[in-house]
Amino acid sequence: MARTLLPLNALRVFESAARHLSFSRAAEELAVTPGAVSQQIRQLEEIVRAPLFKREAKGLQLSDLGRSTAPLVAEGLDRLRDASALMREPPRRRQVSISVAPSFASKWLMPRMDDFHTQHPEIEVWVSADMAPVAFDQGQIDLAIRYGPGHYPGHVSERLLIESVLPVCAPALMDGPNPIRTPADLTHHVLLHDMSGDGDPGRPDWPMWLMARGVRHADPRRGSRFNQSAMLIEAAVSGRGVALAKRTLAQADLAAGRLIAPFHDGGAVVGFAYHVVHPKDRPLSPSARAFTDWLRRQAAFHETGLDQL
Repeated sequence: MARTLLPLNALRVFESAARHLSFSRAAEELAVTPGAVSQQIRQLEEIVRAPLFKREAKGLQLSDLGRSTAPLVAEGLDRLRDASALMREPPRRRQVSISVAPSFASKWLMPRMDDFHTQHPEIEVWVSADMAPVAFDQGQIDLAIRYGPGHYPGHVSERLLIESVLPVCAPALMDGPNPIRTPADLTHHVLLHDMSGDGDPGRPDWPMWLMARGVRHADPRRGSRFNQSAMLIEAAVSGRGVALAKRTLAQADLAAGRLIAPFHDGGAVVGFAYHVVHPKDRPLSPSARAFTDWLRRQAAFHETGLDQL
């Protein structure tokens, strides 16, 4: 598939006409003539060698190609507008950029960020939610929070939170047609699997967890699989089955009663942990130090919350 970018002005005209299903309304929005809109659409159709609109008696309609591509074009233009706004906005006096795994960002970090902004309104935090290796030498990221063994050559690594896994489910499953009282009761329920691919050799999967408790399951590998831990937890909250989840990420839902841990002795501490990572050869900025100090306090509060569950 050719990935050559089509003319941006023509794409902008197409997006407006597709949204309004009207060349005249698109012309008003873009401050051009309807003839100019029609010409841009015709040129775009000539390039792609297919119609983007169908001119019918009831009005303008998108063709199959137009219907499938219009949302993508709209999303792309929105991203370009965001980038343009960011380029025009002068950098704030103090900022810190962090890289965080997506599930940890959504289930642990972001719900706490209001507290940081309250304490440090002068610091702007830029969050990049990804799991790719961080190129600190490019100067775009100050800190990373990574789940792993904690050994990162050339970097300072401070353990932030330990991790364990445990079965969790929606409260309704505890008293449904097949109530969960013992691990053996899980043979009557769908098992949800975390396939986030973090490479943790010490994290048990369902076959290991059930075997350690002497439970013979017909097929412990059956059930839905999720490549993000946050998606696994949301599936458990919605009652789709029992998840073997990371406790750190499930804590908020456990505390709020959206999830239940059916077994008091069901947890298993794993070898990996969450670490704050930054380069050895580059001192932390005052903003990055403030954010790191805040992370330590939040981690302490988190551990206290675990003790109370």
